Amino acid sequence: MTIRTTSRTVTFTHPFLLRGVAEEQPAGSYAVETDEELLATASVAAYRRVSTLIRLPGPPASMVLGQMVDIDPAELAAALDRDAAAPC
Repeated sequence: MTIRTTSRTVTFTHPFLLRGVAEEQPAGSYAVETDEELLATASVAAYRRVSTLIRLPGPPASMVLGQMVDIDPAELAAALDRDAAAPC
């Protein structure tokens, strides 16, 4: 099984919430990594998303420096859309 990982940075201009994350996250830039596996097809190369992870800072006053959280890419897209539509 071949896995490829793509990385990108998303930027929120307002605090945001995602399912699976207990606290509201501050505005800022966040690294997002998507892992996809190669499907065994004879005619063309095709990939299937396996996971999408966002890198979050650790909670304030905690010994945890950061965490990687598995998220739904559609939920991330919706959160980015809400952020873009929010008044400044």
